[in-house]
Amino acid sequence: MNINSFPMRAGNAARAFINNNRAVTIAERVEALNATDVAEAARILAKMPEERAVRILDRPELRNAPAILEVMGNADAARLLHGMSNDRVADVLLEMDVDTRARLFATFDEHARQAIQSLMGYPPRTAGGIMTTEFVSVFASWTVAQTLDHVRQVERSRETVYAIYVLDDETHVLLHVVTLRRLITGEPDACILTVAQKGVPVTAPPLMKQEDVARLIRRHDLLALPVVDDKGHMLGIVTVDDVIDTMIADTTEDAQKFGGMEALGQPYMKISFAGMIRKRAGWLAALFLGEMLTASAMQHFEGELEKAVVLTLFIPLIMSSGGNSGSQATSLIIRALALGELKLSDWWRVAFRELPTGIVLGAILGLVGFARIVLWQNIGLFDYGPHWQLVALTVFAALIGIVTFGSLAGSMLPFVLQKLRLDPASASAPFVATLVDVTGLVIYFSVALLILSGTML
Repeated sequence: MNINSFPMRAGNAARAFINNNRAVTIAERVEALNATDVAEAARILAKMPEERAVRILDRPELRNAPAILEVMGNADAARLLHGMSNDRVADVLLEMDVDTRARLFATFDEHARQAIQSLMGYPPRTAGGIMTTEFVSVFASWTVAQTLDHVRQVERSRETVYAIYVLDDETHVLLHVVTLRRLITGEPDACILTVAQKGVPVTAPPLMKQEDVARLIRRHDLLALPVVDDKGHMLGIVTVDDVIDTMIADTTEDAQKFGGMEALGQPYMKISFAGMIRKRAGWLAALFLGEMLTASAMQHFEGELEKAVVLTLFIPLIMSSGGNSGSQATSLIIRALALGELKLSDWWRVAFRELPTGIVLGAILGLVGFARIVLWQNIGLFDYGPHWQLVALTVFAALIGIVTFGSLAGSMLPFVLQKLRLDPASASAPFVATLVDVTGLVIYFSVALLILSGTML
């Protein structure tokens, strides 16, 4: 399909692309392309200088890169793909249909095909899945001057030159890492090993989870982390910007799950109406069914409600307090698990910590509720009846029990889901709130029966 056959409907930002406006940054160009339909974006990129187009396509923020390249003719698509980094090419090809992928993949030389195929074979969200094979490596016998000359020759085709990896001359095993700063301060005739970092390099296996990769990079303050096989041969590097991109995507997905829905997997304005309904309806239906248990609990205590209608005034207060405490605990534990601050075996420590925390928080809310009833009764804003003191005590005691249960349930649910090999983010705030709503009503009316029995009940 010839891209020049499409009508041109680009706006001001798109025309700036075609006119090579240097005032427009790469980030702004990517943003403008994201707001342009695929046909127009393909036409713009095809007319753009190749180096600039490649830089745009190399940005993960460009949402429709596979579709844009599919719309282009084979020659234009292959030309731009050949200029992109191997890891980005692998990501783009994986999103294309099988026929287009095979056709474009065949245009690469044997060395590039092997590198791209290797990257496509690693599971997503692992070191191998997000690494790039384009790094700077030299042999241990090289001098500083030789290394600098090599960096000058290859820097345009490498992801980063801030770290140079020193390999054994015979086995090609990774020995040391040299930073660019140390390299340029070294004596030209000195061996590269004289400016190498001391100690064993920090590395990652290809199947390490991206969360663990991020922790390693943060702990050791790295710009790039080498990925090695079980024999110590370098497979690639994970750069800090790759980690940031993947972690932002994961954070977005988790935030959507916290809201009680499936992760969209697409920008909000790009997802179709039917897709939006499909992503949200399932969770809403599940939560609605869960809330129906709340109605069942209230029906069970129908007699008590008829005798003490005043108790219904505090049902929203009771339910929201338990749900809020559970949501707080869930959010804290999921984040701690994601950052590696907690392990599955730490569940009992969390339980012993949340138990007194829930009691104290419940007592604080209970005192507020107790004071509110006393104040309203005494200044004449509302009459809670002749047994208003017992009603206040019921609210106080129920809040302690409900908030404590909410904190315990909210903190334990992520551990249960992780034990079942499910995503702890699924323990979203609405899910916890629904669980605590039902049990909260049972606790509330059980406390009311205990305290008000023989008086109002």
